Amino acid sequence: MKRLLLITLSLLSTVVLAQNFNVDLSRVRKLIMAEGAISNLYVEDINEEKVIEAGIKAMLKELDPHSVYNNAEEVKKMNEPLQGNFEGIGVQFNIADDTLLVIQTISGGPSQRVGIYAGDRIISVNDTAIAGVKMDRNEIMKRLRGPKGTKVNLGVVRRGIKEPLSFVVVRDKIPVNTLEAAYMITPQIGYIRLGSFGQTSHKEVTEAIDKLKKQGMEDLIFDLEDNGGGLLQAAVEIANEFLRPGQLIVYTQGRRVPRQEYAAAGRGKFQEGRLVVLINEYSASASEIVTGAVQDWDRAYVVGRRSFGKGLVQRPIMLPDDSMIRLTVAHYYTPSGRCVQKPYDKTVDYSKDIINRYNNGELTSADSIHFPDSLRFTTKLLGRTVYGGGGIMPDCFVPIDTITYTKYHRELVAKGAVNSANVSLIDKNRKAWEKAYPTFDKFKKDFDITDDMLQVLLKKAEEAKVPFDQEQYDASLPLIRLQLKALVARDLWNTSEYFEIINDNNDALKAALRYLEVTH
Repeated sequence: MKRLLLITLSLLSTVVLAQNFNVDLSRVRKLIMAEGAISNLYVEDINEEKVIEAGIKAMLKELDPHSVYNNAEEVKKMNEPLQGNFEGIGVQFNIADDTLLVIQTISGGPSQRVGIYAGDRIISVNDTAIAGVKMDRNEIMKRLRGPKGTKVNLGVVRRGIKEPLSFVVVRDKIPVNTLEAAYMITPQIGYIRLGSFGQTSHKEVTEAIDKLKKQGMEDLIFDLEDNGGGLLQAAVEIANEFLRPGQLIVYTQGRRVPRQEYAAAGRGKFQEGRLVVLINEYSASASEIVTGAVQDWDRAYVVGRRSFGKGLVQRPIMLPDDSMIRLTVAHYYTPSGRCVQKPYDKTVDYSKDIINRYNNGELTSADSIHFPDSLRFTTKLLGRTVYGGGGIMPDCFVPIDTITYTKYHRELVAKGAVNSANVSLIDKNRKAWEKAYPTFDKFKKDFDITDDMLQVLLKKAEEAKVPFDQEQYDASLPLIRLQLKALVARDLWNTSEYFEIINDNNDALKAALRYLEVTH
């Protein structure tokens, strides 16, 4: 009787849903009958939840690569960076020798308030050991995070103190910043790097613009390299800061979704100075909306490599168990009418597009990139030629570095040797370095990665089973030194200082600076 009642309720809700979405009810019945037959008649016991989820995923697989299903846990994790916060203890950490090492405490956060310091080792959570037990990183995070206001008991080992310390931390809202760096490169040129587009991104960018203007910024380099996108509204709000009143930013349109336009309100904080936008093959979605808008209005000079090519708009459809379907409902178009979505028909392996670009020479030579004349468009003010159908093509192409980024270096990074070496160096030397380099300016000028420090890296590489290659090591050595110095800067200060160091190796940034110098 209970099973019959559930099926009846399911059918009733399905009828309502079918009416709301204007779908053929007979097809919906077909799905319900198939699931009912499997759950009631199949020869062995089954996990109905998994069967239903597999069915949803199979349907979405017939559509486009960006229409996806996420279970409730995945939805929660996915929303945290977009919402701009999560609930936890407020530390940045790394795993060193099977122990959680605190790299930074969030300023004003719950851990800092009770006296936990950078360099502390957290060895237990609520009397459960997390050190020396090979616990998975995700499992550790699950134990540290929890609802705001709940308490967690942490066992901590601190250098110089023999006995473990005990702290009771009250979990709280922890901010997630999407802005990764903001600093002055020259007395007139500012630099802002945005890592993703979330609910707090617009506020973070405008605050950075205000800060840099006070420091004398006249021109801006806006770095969207490796920015995979995020919220459409955040992209619109940020593009608004650069454009004139009434200028179209983007419009969306789909088979069942009428055209919707988003235009600049004219209250932007940076409408006057020169603007350069940096992009690469991993800049996607919201990054392409902003870049396409400022390029189409001839507002910015775009530098780098062709962007990812995601011009589809997804609508979240929440399901009763808090799982979600992100369904593509429209394309977005830049002001000139470009759709930058790259092909995703069944004859193309969408997931291997970046690899194919590399193999075809597109990341090393602009001459290898071809756009059909049918996708030719012109910019709104100067009438320059731009193309749709596969990402945003920059005004200035910068090839990928194939000299210092060797296979040996990729292995060092991929197998965690570089990160592990940095953690060991920070753990051993933090106090001495903080004393020797009281300011970042002094650190940037005087700090060097020594041969002894490189030996730590080589030892970690050996432990990670990375075969040593002398020729490739020598080729990558300048990059390795720079990367380690940048990681130390990040852990002593923050991500902005990391990028201020690592950008010495950013060829796109160098090209942007040359452009600003020539056109001054």
